[in-house]
Amino acid sequence: MIDDSNLYPHQNQPVEKKGAPLSESRAVVIMVHGRGATAESILTLAEEFKQPDVAYLAPQARDNTWYPHTFLAPLSQNSPGISSALLAIGELLEQVEQAGIGKERVVLFGFSQGACLVTEYAARNTGRYGGIVGLSGGLIGPDGASRDYKGSLEQTPVFLGCSDVDFHIPLQRVNETADVLAGLNGRVTKRIYEGMGHTVNQDEVDFIRNLLKDM
Repeated sequence: MIDDSNLYPHQNQPVEKKGAPLSESRAVVIMVHGRGATAESILTLAEEFKQPDVAYLAPQARDNTWYPHTFLAPLSQNSPGISSALLAIGELLEQVEQAGIGKERVVLFGFSQGACLVTEYAARNTGRYGGIVGLSGGLIGPDGASRDYKGSLEQTPVFLGCSDVDFHIPLQRVNETADVLAGLNGRVTKRIYEGMGHTVNQDEVDFIRNLLKDM
């Protein structure tokens, strides 16, 4: 038997769950953690959203990291981590849809590496989602990378939040991500926070809570 675990490092990893069971939920949030974090840790944010009838699902990266280098590196340097991570998001979304929940009721949420992955996934896999939330992240690839994405996000609400001085995330990339997703017909809200650093703030939590409440 061929061992392909190094080609697909994030397949067959655990998915942590919180909130309502899928069979009883009115919406789903797929929550993608950042570098060095865990599915369990990002799920603690679910309590802040105060929507108990929503299902929260968080895939776990192998060794707690989705890809080894900065998201600004050439894609080849972060392979196969990125492709495997995007596949993991797609597989989880497919499971949710098989449970009878269309992606118009699914919010893709990510922080840091997770934000990079959910924005990239949505750009590559357009359609109407319940929402796309990228906190402290942006589209993947080096400066000048082709952004020849196809299709339409069909007015999916998109929220991008980031510090103006985030050591990991250049402000220019957040602005580019907002422009690209708006060009794909996403309904983009971008908020840049002065001097915040690489973290999540209350304004972002409040926005997500209201997004979920209105779904």
